[in-house]
Amino acid sequence: MKKLFAALAVATALMGAPALAQDGPVKIALLHGLSGSPLEAYSKQTHAGFELGLEYATNGTLEVKGRKIEVIKKDTQFKPDVARALLAEAYGDDDALIAVGDTSSGVALALLPVAEEYEKILLVEPAVADSLTGPDSNRYVFKTSRNSSMDMQAQAIALQPDENLHVATLAQDYAFGRDGIAAFKAALDGTGAKVVAEEYVPQQTTDFTATIERLFDALRDKPGRKVIFINVAGIDAMTPLAAADPGRYGIELSSGGNILPALVGYKQVPGMEGAMYYYYEAPKNPVNDWLVAEHTKRFNAPPDFFTAGGMASAMAIVAALEKAEEWDTESLIAAMEGMTFDTPKGPMTFRPEDHQALQSMYHFKIKVEDGVDWAIPELVREIKPEEMDIPIGRNNQE
Repeated sequence: MKKLFAALAVATALMGAPALAQDGPVKIALLHGLSGSPLEAYSKQTHAGFELGLEYATNGTLEVKGRKIEVIKKDTQFKPDVARALLAEAYGDDDALIAVGDTSSGVALALLPVAEEYEKILLVEPAVADSLTGPDSNRYVFKTSRNSSMDMQAQAIALQPDENLHVATLAQDYAFGRDGIAAFKAALDGTGAKVVAEEYVPQQTTDFTATIERLFDALRDKPGRKVIFINVAGIDAMTPLAAADPGRYGIELSSGGNILPALVGYKQVPGMEGAMYYYYEAPKNPVNDWLVAEHTKRFNAPPDFFTAGGMASAMAIVAALEKAEEWDTESLIAAMEGMTFDTPKGPMTFRPEDHQALQSMYHFKIKVEDGVDWAIPELVREIKPEEMDIPIGRNNQE
């Protein structure tokens, strides 16, 4: 199909007509799972944020340089083979200039070679795994979502590790979970803290009984400070762990931030500290102020975790289209490498070496407040990008 489109483009050009209509819409494809997984809510938030981001970045015109932006949505169903076929369709049949996706790190990994085959940009949002900008990635991949190393280095900073800290970890058995724990262990290197057990569970686990028992057994007799670190997505592990009363063994719980429905479970752990990507009250900047006001007005609720990410990805694309001299892949890559752009979290910068967007994270402490349905991850402080030593994944300059 790719060769067919290339041949048609050449033939059209030879006949004297433009190969690409320069006054037609610029097409952006959104590839996210919209059915078949608990992570569906993340995709819907991403799409809502993306549309708000386009509106904000274009001052409501939904145009860049006089050309309309057309958004094409495709449901990957959280299946790698479906996602690959849809991305090929988006680049080929739909003639999308840029694609954004996926929600699942495992599915997003399957998209990387398709972007390289079609030589078109894939902007990863909201998938997190470090490997998405790692050795198996390529120069066509950019990433506005944070990565596992950011999550975990911020988490380590929040835990203030030393030789008295013993940690057991709980994560899901796929790219997000395993990359996350690997990054967490790397973040603890040199601090004296020890990871004494690692538990990995299937993605949609509901029964944690045996897992909790093993975590407690690994920590109960350890001296000093004892923490179970929870790194899961789309399932509630906080409620069963808190219900099992880890405090009877002097064990604390810690986790990253989460979407508002998941934060309901955090009401069981007031005072718990961790690190988060976004909570609508944490960033203080005009973009976030607009997002909070507009989202609340339109949806009668504040923006959530992935709404901010969707908006960031849209603002990155508009900034790139405004900066690039031409709208071809090479011009866009040149514009995006090293580019700093505004987001609800403040400025982000695409690192030239691997195209990961460097960004702030937030140290929080859980507060329970009457009249609020969820636990509030109250800001302790912003963790700036320069405080984190994020490993370079793939060196695109080589």
